[in-house]
Amino acid sequence: MSDIIIVGGGAAGLFAGVIASEKGCKVTIIEKNEKLGKKLFITGKGRCNVTNACDTDQLFSNIVTNSKFMYSSIYSFNNYQVMDLFEQLGCPLKIERGDRVFPVSDKSSDIIKVLEKQLKKNNAVIMLNTKVLSVETKNGVFSKVIVTDKNGKRMSITGNKCIIATGGVSYKSTGSTGDGYTFAKRMGHGIIEPMPGLVPFNIKGTECKELMGLSLKNVSVKVYVDNKIVGEEFGEMLFTHFGMSGPCILTLSSMISRKYLDKNIKVVIDLKPALTYEQLEKRIMRDFEAGKNKHLINGLDKLLPKSLIPVIIKRTGINENKPVNAITKNDREVLVNTLKNFTFDFASFRDINEAIITKGGVNTKEINPKTMESKLVGGVFFAGEVLDVDGFTGGFNLQIAWSSAYCAAIAASE
Repeated sequence: MSDIIIVGGGAAGLFAGVIASEKGCKVTIIEKNEKLGKKLFITGKGRCNVTNACDTDQLFSNIVTNSKFMYSSIYSFNNYQVMDLFEQLGCPLKIERGDRVFPVSDKSSDIIKVLEKQLKKNNAVIMLNTKVLSVETKNGVFSKVIVTDKNGKRMSITGNKCIIATGGVSYKSTGSTGDGYTFAKRMGHGIIEPMPGLVPFNIKGTECKELMGLSLKNVSVKVYVDNKIVGEEFGEMLFTHFGMSGPCILTLSSMISRKYLDKNIKVVIDLKPALTYEQLEKRIMRDFEAGKNKHLINGLDKLLPKSLIPVIIKRTGINENKPVNAITKNDREVLVNTLKNFTFDFASFRDINEAIITKGGVNTKEINPKTMESKLVGGVFFAGEVLDVDGFTGGFNLQIAWSSAYCAAIAASE
């Protein structure tokens, strides 16, 4: 018999376990993998972007879905409190570009270690290689979980409260297979259909394949839906064999909501955002003047990466062998416009297994935002990615996990 049973040993589950066990509760964490924190281990390319050190108020503008739902939990346990706690637990942190917070060691394993160490110190029971088959209720209140161990032995574990922290459905290899949605559905909860979040784009046509491996820095990327801008990012992006990836693209993917997917979506890259149309034309004229005997195909080598030049020229319709001293003003205007509006047709998101996070999940209208407790079933709480809440890259999704887990743990402890 436990005070609190936590289903899932990822970021939210571990954090909830630490908070609840600090309150003196008898905690049992059930994890189907052979070790804790499998997805946490690979976050931030293995470095673990713990949170973001922006002003707490700015967190909400970086939460894409249901940011208002997170008000209470984030103000109950904010990003600075998260940072303080990890440092107190023995994991020193550092702040990098974009206010991203990482362990000084650059090892996500250190985050997992300090949480696991604290759980063991507080006598929490950790059950690995144990799959939860169902979360049982009786008379509208949580009663027990039914599990099987690695040998297939079936057993029931009773408890007063249950926190479901099973994650979403991205990175299935880490154990995120949507179990929490199944448990929630059986209790009568609505599930907002999961879809990929922070995910690369499939792009129509073959040009991206021609540009495969080309990384662009300091570019502006806009997404248009039916000719209206829905998002704009500045920074880095990468062309791949299927389309586009990189920081700009992943962030923009969160701005393309499910209601847009049957509409006309275009990705427009400004290759020279620091220059106006007029400044860019003058720059091109200077380059052409300096190499007046060159052909166009060789006259853009100081302005653009080599692999990009033939694709750009093809877009303009200008003969690549035209001497630069024969380029007309109209040619220059077409060239400038192509460089400032390098446009592609969006086809689809990549598969959810390539997504960093899952958009969708347990309907937040059915969850108490102050306690993370189900409004339908007493004693059942939800925390982390299993909820229909998601944010941009930069530590915001882990902050959602920590804050929601904190509130769930505190409420379940009472």
